[in-house]
Amino acid sequence: MRQTHPLTDPRHKPERAVERLKNRIRKYLKRERKKTLPEEYDYWDFDCRAGDNEALAEPIAVGELMDAIDAAVSRGAESVYLEILAKPMKRAPKAEKSED
Repeated sequence: MRQTHPLTDPRHKPERAVERLKNRIRKYLKRERKKTLPEEYDYWDFDCRAGDNEALAEPIAVGELMDAIDAAVSRGAESVYLEILAKPMKRAPKAEKSED
C-alpha cells in the first residue's frame, strides 16, 4: 500500500476521519498477515514509511504507524503518506543455552 490519506473529511468530524484511517490500516495489516506464506518462511514482516508526502516519508516500524498518524494530526497536516509493503521472513533459530 502506497497512498496519501487525507486527515479531513467533509462528511465526518476530524477525529472520526483519523479513526477511520487507523481502522483501515489495521484491516490492511490483518488481511496481509492472513495471506499464504511461501513454504520456507515463517511470518509476514512489513517495511513501512510515513510522512507528510512521499518525498518526506521516513522509514518506521509497523508498531509506530498509529503514532505517525497522530504526529501528522498534531502538526496540523491535511494528509499523510503511508507506505506499507509486506515481505515474508524466516525466524532466526534460537541459540542454545550453555550450562556452565
